[in-house]
Order: sequence, then C-alpha cells, then structure tokens
Amino acid sequence: MADLSDVEEALLRLAAGVLYPEGPAAPSIVGRACRLYRGWPQGAALDADLAAGLAHVTVFPEARPQAVTTRHPDRLEVLAAPAPGLVIVVAGRSATVEGSAHAGQVAGLMVDGMAVVHRTAPGDTPEMVAAVLATYLRTQKVVTVEGATLTVVGSGPMVGRVVADRMVQRQTRRQRQVFRLSAWCPDPGIRDRLVGAMDAQFSTVDFLDLPDGGRGRLTFRGSVVHDQGRAARLFRRDLLYAVDYATTVSQTLPAMIFGNLRFAPGGVVARSVIG
Repeated sequence: MADLSDVEEALLRLAAGVLYPEGPAAPSIVGRACRLYRGWPQGAALDADLAAGLAHVTVFPEARPQAVTTRHPDRLEVLAAPAPGLVIVVAGRSATVEGSAHAGQVAGLMVDGMAVVHRTAPGDTPEMVAAVLATYLRTQKVVTVEGATLTVVGSGPMVGRVVADRMVQRQTRRQRQVFRLSAWCPDPGIRDRLVGAMDAQFSTVDFLDLPDGGRGRLTFRGSVVHDQGRAARLFRRDLLYAVDYATTVSQTLPAMIFGNLRFAPGGVVARSVIG
C-alpha cells in the first residue's frame, strides 16, 4: 500500500534525480553537496552545513488535513501475472525441469490423468523439483530420475506445466495531501539554481510513481520565499505540491495449474482450461 511516507520518498527521489542527474557519486548541479531528507532540519546541523556552503532539501506534509477524494467503488483488480522462471519440457515419457525455481511458482505434471504438483520454495533447484515430482508419481508409477529429467516407465500422455502466483489489489481509499519541498541554501544563487531546476522538472510530471505500483496525481500549489538575509546565512524557498494518491491493500492469489483437461487419441491435448 502507498502511505504518506511513500509519497514523501517518491518526491525525494524525483528531487534527487534533478539535483544529481548523474547519480549521487557525481557532483550536484550546483557543485556543492546537497542533503535530501524527510522532515524539518535540525537547527545546529543546518547552521553548520550552511556555514560550510552545503544546502539542504527537505520534504514534509502540510499541517492541513488530508482531503478524502474517494470516488470509485471498492473492487479487486488483478495485476499482471509474472512469467514463471521454471519450464517443464516434455518429450515422450520424459520431462525435464529447466530454469529458475524461485519461490511463488507451482510446477506440475499430469501423467495418465494423475496430477502431481510442487510449490517452489527458496533454495529449490530444477533437480530438486524433478525429484519431488518423481516422488509423488512413484505412489502409482515406476519413475527414474537423472539430474533434472524424470522418466515414467510405460506412461501414456504427459503434460508439464508451471504457473506463478499473481497479485490482486484493492483500492480502499483515495486522499489528497499538500507537501512542502524546501531548499535551505547558503546564498541566493544556489537557492535559485536548485529550486529553479526542481520546479522545471516537477512541472513536467503529471503522475508520481509509488512503491505499490500505483500513481499519485501531482499538481503545483505555489511557491514561497523565506529569506533571512546574509547575516543569518539562510536563503530558503518552498515549493508546494498536492498529491492525490490511493491507499491500497494487496494479497497474493495462487494460479490454477490443471483444470478441465482431456486427451485425444495419440496423447494430443484436446482441451485444456487453466488459470
């Protein structure tokens, strides 16, 4: 789900991409180090950094309450299913497990109408998956295993299949919050370059990418200058942006591996209904 903190982090990532276009190991666009973080700066640390010529960029939500913008009925949305990393290749009476056996997959074999499946776990290998499927088949069949290949003695039609779990997401609420992005700088030149670059880039962004896969609508709300003058060595400007984003709840659903499956003469699959 996307939380208030997730939106703050997304705004910071966007700002960091502007201030450090070549990455954090390269110089910033003003040639000075810039500290980016959530929240309000600590006074003594800010004063010391300003005296050393460093700038701070902070983001925090405005004190005004969030506006609830929910306008659609609550419903489940099935997200795109990931492609399985495993593959089962069937050749005659043998099946070979290939690929990556990462967690969240179900590998299965259908042999003479008998279905056996294995849910992969961390640390599984193709050889291990083949051995587990062979163990299940041996309750009714004669099976040999060599590496990641198993052979069923005297078997009829065989089908191998691998499916992956998929995610479903439910939007429980939408809200709009105003955030204040502040640049705390040691001189007005650095302030103007930092804020000008951020403002220009932010103006091209309509939607903010969030960790849950959702997107928040980004709109400009204004800019405020808070200069305290050269005596205080603090030149500050704020950019205010509203983000309309969703609160979501996600869960993992298993996929069907074998459904209504029939065989035609000669072992050709005539009909297969799967998830």
